[in-house]
Amino acid sequence: MNKTKRTLLCIDDEPNILNALKRLLRKEDFRLLTANSGKAGLQVLAENEVHVVLSDQRMPEMNGTEFLKQVKASHPDIIRIILTGYTDVDSIGEAINEGHIYKFFLKPWNDQNLKLEIRQAFEQYELVQDNRRLHDQVFQQNEELKKINENLESLILERTQSLEIQNKALQISHAILDDLPIPIMGISSELMVVMVNKCFDRLWGDAPPIQLGDNVDHLFEFDVSQQLADSLSSAVKMRITGTCIAGHTFDMDLTPLTGRYKGQGAIITLAAPDGCMLSEKNGEDMIHG
Repeated sequence: MNKTKRTLLCIDDEPNILNALKRLLRKEDFRLLTANSGKAGLQVLAENEVHVVLSDQRMPEMNGTEFLKQVKASHPDIIRIILTGYTDVDSIGEAINEGHIYKFFLKPWNDQNLKLEIRQAFEQYELVQDNRRLHDQVFQQNEELKKINENLESLILERTQSLEIQNKALQISHAILDDLPIPIMGISSELMVVMVNKCFDRLWGDAPPIQLGDNVDHLFEFDVSQQLADSLSSAVKMRITGTCIAGHTFDMDLTPLTGRYKGQGAIITLAAPDGCMLSEKNGEDMIHG
């Protein structure tokens, strides 16, 4: 035991038996308590933490079987040993069934065997307690793990729902940008096309469609590409006038991204040379105020 000293309670109505047990066990490394009746023994148990009980079988008022039966009911963890004479052997079966005794010894006992069995009884008690503590620890850990899993499942569900909302919002945003009647292109800091909407793409006419990943060097004149690069590096909004695209002249507005994506890209929009926005009508590019 870690906190409480091993404690043995001996019950016998004969003083000479109790004295013999005291002499035999006085050098053992445990505390020895005694009682001269079952009733007195129950009182000792109520006032002390006891780990092993050694009881005589034949006692007035309450025999060993009756006493151990009550011990089993009130202190089920205590290891129970009974002493009995040859004439009481027939009652041992009753003691085993009702008192759930750990061992029984016949009088007169063998001193060395009795001491050994008492030591083993303490070890049995401690083993049961260690197993119970381990079981409780495992149960507690399982409960904590269960809560962690429940919290994790809840968190995953919340994040999944959040991602679904974000993905839906992203898809709708892409659809809105794609269907806007204004020519819009998104480029990265490396001047690579990352988004182009339908209106912008149609300006190319019969030329091959713009592909994601294309470099603006392949789409615009060199000086236009250089101005776009300068605007991206400085993160300053700018307008490039007189840009020629598919035989038409436009003004190009470049707006660098801000916030968490600052320096990572920009938005390009096209306008008519007089500052009016471009839109589509009946499949033809029109200019309106």
